[in-house]
Amino acid sequence: MEFLLTIGVAMFAGLFLSRLVSRFNLPDVTSYLVAGLLIGPLCLGRLGVPGLGFVSFDFVEQMGLVSDVALGFIAFSIGSEFRISSLRRTGRQATVIAIFQALSATVLVDVVLLLLHLLLGDKLPVSTCILLGAIATATAPAATMMVVNQYKAKGPLTDILLPIVALDDAVGLIVFAISSGVARALSSGAVNLISVLVNPVLEIVLSLLLGAGLGCVFSLVEKYFKSNSKRLSLAVAFVVLAAGLSQIEVHFESGLTIGFSSLLVCMMCGTLFCNLCSFSEEIMYKTEKWTAPVYVLFFVLSGAELDLRVFADVAVIGIGLAYILSRSAGKIFGATISSRFMKCQESICKYLGVTLLPQAGVALGMSVTVAAQFGAEGALIRSIVLFSVLIYELVGPVLTKEALTAAGDIRPKPMPTQH
Repeated sequence: MEFLLTIGVAMFAGLFLSRLVSRFNLPDVTSYLVAGLLIGPLCLGRLGVPGLGFVSFDFVEQMGLVSDVALGFIAFSIGSEFRISSLRRTGRQATVIAIFQALSATVLVDVVLLLLHLLLGDKLPVSTCILLGAIATATAPAATMMVVNQYKAKGPLTDILLPIVALDDAVGLIVFAISSGVARALSSGAVNLISVLVNPVLEIVLSLLLGAGLGCVFSLVEKYFKSNSKRLSLAVAFVVLAAGLSQIEVHFESGLTIGFSSLLVCMMCGTLFCNLCSFSEEIMYKTEKWTAPVYVLFFVLSGAELDLRVFADVAVIGIGLAYILSRSAGKIFGATISSRFMKCQESICKYLGVTLLPQAGVALGMSVTVAAQFGAEGALIRSIVLFSVLIYELVGPVLTKEALTAAGDIRPKPMPTQH
């Protein structure tokens, strides 16, 4: 009962707040996140009334199933941006820009934090700098998709943005796996090539293969159902199945790990389905309508996860600000330089970098992994990432909306004519 009451309160809070702040022309994502903070463990949840809010952070974590499913649908929707017709126009540009801007963020964060290490010494270990540099690659696809869908953004910037956000996570997985291997080597003095090179490459390859297989099966099975409602139900079933299979993980004594990335599996499933199925656009449209309430709950949960207690530690704030500024500069610089190199339109060169600033789910997932593996050092990294996510998730969607508007991809609604 407590779970159902909390879900109802969470959805109502998110929707009600989005209505209240609509006059300020803020993206719905920001409203949902703030609603999550207000009914989270540090605000309304402190009253301890079951069902009235999130009474603890452990309670929020127990609702992780919602986040897994929501991220699966978000990745599935992003997969539809990889239609062959679209890739012929933007595929090469998106690939080069995605790699360059992600690596630019990593390098700049590493440089700035290593300079801070010279001042702070053991308070900011070299391995921490390297790990934070790797986490800097990740961009939040969920926030970007919500802004694009809410304002029905269309145009050159949107066309290249969504593939870049998707590719960004693949690059981030590789960089994070290599960086965490290097960090462990610095701590233990031994380099494990399996964890540094083999596992990340294997995870990406297996995720793409699993997603491709599910996408092919989905496109074949879908043809046997003529009812739109059953086709929609089948789409939901396949996305949930893909998200579930992605949780499988097998460890071997040699250090080899067989695992999957839920984002890559669901994204590849969506890509294959949209390229093989002739009526995929209709199914994708209906799926997005069905998942709207799930997205509301997902972002309210994301807001409830944000721990304001990180502001109590001055070191976390200082390092966090250095991380935020250097990552932002790296994303904007990398996107601008690489888009000019690829001869993109001027609107893309000017505004793409700003749309890549939001950071949430993937970065938080990386920080959880680090916290589990690096003890006290991992806890520091987790706090810094929580601080940065808090800032990025509240400011990022607004900046994304403004950038898409300035680029002309979001067009203002026409004023009603007066008679």
